[in-house]
Amino acid sequence: MAEVVEEVIAQIQENLTATVTEGEDGGATNATGKIPSTPEGMALAYGTLVVMALLPIFFGSIRSVKHHKEQSTAFAKTGEKPDTMSSKDAMMFPIMASCALFGLYMFFKIFSKENINYLLTGYFFFLGVMALSHLLSPVISSLIPASIPKIPYHLSFIQGPPEGGEKKSKEKKYLIDYRFTTHDVVCFIVALVISVWYLIQKHWIANNLLGLSFAVNGVELLHLNNIATGCILLCGLFVYDIFWVFGTNVMVTVAKSFEAPIKIVFPQDLMTNGLSASNFAVLGLGDIVIPGIFIALLLRFDNSLKRKSKTYFYATFIAYFIGLLATIFVMHVFKHAQPALLYLVPACLGTPLLLAVLKGDLKKLLAYEDHPEEKPKAAKNTNEKAKSKNTNDSEEKSTAPAKKETKKKEAKKAK
Repeated sequence: MAEVVEEVIAQIQENLTATVTEGEDGGATNATGKIPSTPEGMALAYGTLVVMALLPIFFGSIRSVKHHKEQSTAFAKTGEKPDTMSSKDAMMFPIMASCALFGLYMFFKIFSKENINYLLTGYFFFLGVMALSHLLSPVISSLIPASIPKIPYHLSFIQGPPEGGEKKSKEKKYLIDYRFTTHDVVCFIVALVISVWYLIQKHWIANNLLGLSFAVNGVELLHLNNIATGCILLCGLFVYDIFWVFGTNVMVTVAKSFEAPIKIVFPQDLMTNGLSASNFAVLGLGDIVIPGIFIALLLRFDNSLKRKSKTYFYATFIAYFIGLLATIFVMHVFKHAQPALLYLVPACLGTPLLLAVLKGDLKKLLAYEDHPEEKPKAAKNTNEKAKSKNTNDSEEKSTAPAKKETKKKEAKKAK
């Protein structure tokens, strides 16, 4: 293990003093390092990659609005606090991601790559089934004929006292609490077929279907609570991406060894080799989901302004598109792996902040929260007691002169 660490340190020193131009075998993480044989193949591959990157962000952002409303409704009914990423979580994320990345790198160096990929493939197989089922649910439900009834089911596994026991029902713990319908069963079967296809053949189309489902679900379900948290996360991953791509070959090594649907791919030699093509352009899901959850937050901010236009969402969405084109362009100019967040983060952060300054919305933008943090109940009760005490004191002060006059009159009558 010490040899692996020494090797990485040596690579950092070499890469930091080296020029950014390398040969075609330099590899890539955010886009392929292989140069396609024809300009047409390259244009088709990268054009398709860009479209596949934009779709999850657009539709995931729209779905995130619905998910946000569901969270708010559930919070109003049950008081259960929605899961959102805090500023502390955002600060820790790049550190945890670095530990995970370097851990995988050492695993691939020490253990058999095939055995590690067997475990990872099995893990992502189950995740893929659930992600695809969730993604396909509204689509398949609309396609299923009305003659097939939508029967609800509730699967639960409870830990705690039986019903009618002496202990209160609050002590029960739901280990499994899953509600589904017959339409969801159809979605599960379709998702299972696609996941098995990937498990057996590792075909690039199956990889993309699973990867896109992960991306859409990520943008929909991962919520930043406010703009400040988004800025911390994007800036932290900006440094993370630059260091691990330019500083070492760790990310390149892991990306080449890691066989899982955590990227979207498209063959550059599709026109010549058809569906059996093997020269792929690649884009990591992190370069879609991380900017995507920030763009989704801006859509929810647009909705909070209650204006007809979704200015911040569309402006940042276009900025992401331009940043992605810049990544591909620079990669081909320098023939070197490019950290996509190097171009995407300035585009996605600078655009809404500049727009907010021009429109006079900066204070609203920075103050916006998906779920405003409420004061603790103890603090609330203290404030309420203080208010009621102040009210009583003021009432007593205002009625004191009247009481004195009444007492004087009663004393005169008694005399």
